[in-house]
Amino acid sequence: MRDVLDATPYDALLLLSFGGPEGPDDVVPFLENVTRGRGIPKERLKEVGRHYFLFGGVSPINDQNRALLDALRKDFAEHGLGLPIYWGNRNWAPYLTDTLREMIADGHRRILVLATSAYASYSGCRQYRENLAESLAALEAEGLELPKVDKLRHYFNHPGFVAPMVDGVIESLAELPEDVRDGAHIAFSTHSIPNASADTSGPVEGHGEGGAYVAQHLEVARLIADAVRERTGVDHPWQLVYQSRSGAPHIPWLEPDICDHLEERHASGVPAVVIAPIGFVSDHMEVLYDLDTEAKAKAEELGLPMRRSATVGDDPRFAAAIRDLVLERAGVERGQEVTPCALGALGASHNVCPVGCCPARAAKPAAAGVDSPYA
Repeated sequence: MRDVLDATPYDALLLLSFGGPEGPDDVVPFLENVTRGRGIPKERLKEVGRHYFLFGGVSPINDQNRALLDALRKDFAEHGLGLPIYWGNRNWAPYLTDTLREMIADGHRRILVLATSAYASYSGCRQYRENLAESLAALEAEGLELPKVDKLRHYFNHPGFVAPMVDGVIESLAELPEDVRDGAHIAFSTHSIPNASADTSGPVEGHGEGGAYVAQHLEVARLIADAVRERTGVDHPWQLVYQSRSGAPHIPWLEPDICDHLEERHASGVPAVVIAPIGFVSDHMEVLYDLDTEAKAKAEELGLPMRRSATVGDDPRFAAAIRDLVLERAGVERGQEVTPCALGALGASHNVCPVGCCPARAAKPAAAGVDSPYA
């Protein structure tokens, strides 16, 4: 008889993602949701949305979340974890508030949240927590009995997140011409954020009160590079690079930009590059446009052989990693001694975000932390 895995005190899991348009008519309303409160005119949003219109006004992120949802449900069922899984988005249907309302109606009172962002930062963690607080406040105003909501910890260095990316890099290297393969450089790419946000992201073990965003990405890059060397026998040079910068030009953001980096590597004599988008769970719009369109065009302009490795997506190992993290957190909540299911030096620090973690310019209430108004 199959064992039944124990997720108590939790009675449901919420997959919480960014959301994206699913047709041309959705693009501007979606961007209005993303930029709410900033006073950006509709004509400017149409210009910003040109990336989406290049792909028929459809972001791949919702279909990828559906695939991940199916993978999680399959994994949980196969391993005897009887935890229902729901899906809600911050900026497009199915909206977070509607999903939480549904979960409350279904009787769930202790909810664990999986955010589709693996790293610490304001936009990748605290903003999700702020949106949770906003939704809970709206439901409280409706007179509903609110559930207790907790967020899974950062999973950037979990083996189930890292291993699929190792495979992707090795497969991309194998696709390069044989005469340039061993000399190929690996560019580990993630979303750029303002330097000030990077400096206040965290905390993380061994790195004080900030700097977690960059430290965590460097840890993942090192894990992947080490695994590639062990499996191929080749020690490829690598660097952490950034993409998808937005905002005012005078505000410093993390650099180098991926296209600038390709120019620099080409000028230094690198014969080929593999771009590994380690900052992204799936191939959503930033990957499709900034890497598969802009960076690809730059590499072709330079005559630089380039391949882009796959993101984790709905890989079964990633679904298994989420099961691990659910059981890890449930065990912690039950007061058990739990060994963190992680690789590397920056392990399972901070199951609960501390006060002031990853602050925004204007502080807002945030759920699922020690300073949560809904704890």
